[in-house]
Amino acid sequence: MERAEKREFVTELNEVFKASGSVVVAHYAGVTVAQMNDFRSKMRAAGGTVKVAKNRLAKIALQGTESEGMTDLFKGQTLIAFSADPITAPKVVMDFARTNDKLVVLGGSMGATTLNAEGVKSLATLPSLDELRAKLLGLINAPATRVATVVAAPASQLARVFSAYAKKDEAA
Repeated sequence: MERAEKREFVTELNEVFKASGSVVVAHYAGVTVAQMNDFRSKMRAAGGTVKVAKNRLAKIALQGTESEGMTDLFKGQTLIAFSADPITAPKVVMDFARTNDKLVVLGGSMGATTLNAEGVKSLATLPSLDELRAKLLGLINAPATRVATVVAAPASQLARVFSAYAKKDEAA
């Protein structure tokens, strides 16, 4: 890599660190090329990205960002997974790490918060933004449904009473 390419890569990576909702750093030693391509395609499908960067360049790119606290994670063969949604990258990384023991999650960041491996795991267990929206809509709709049921209940009870009197009159 030439000096100009390195400068451009650091600038691009710095923008990624500033714009991402979450960043996950992991060791990938022993992961085959096919497995890495599969991992990248899963991340891309979910709306995230996986990059392999030189540790020195990644540390330079971290300077001046909120995620600067995770500089010490960049040792050995590391990859960076990131997404705009704070839940997507940790969720995909942890799903892949469950099936492939060669991928070891070191930690990451979510905004200014630096996460250890346990923090990334707990972030991965949270529901996604779409799931949260669906739950919220369900909670909003539930009271309206109950109100409609309660309002309709007296009318249906009256109808049953009138029906019973009508049947009683017919029988007499």
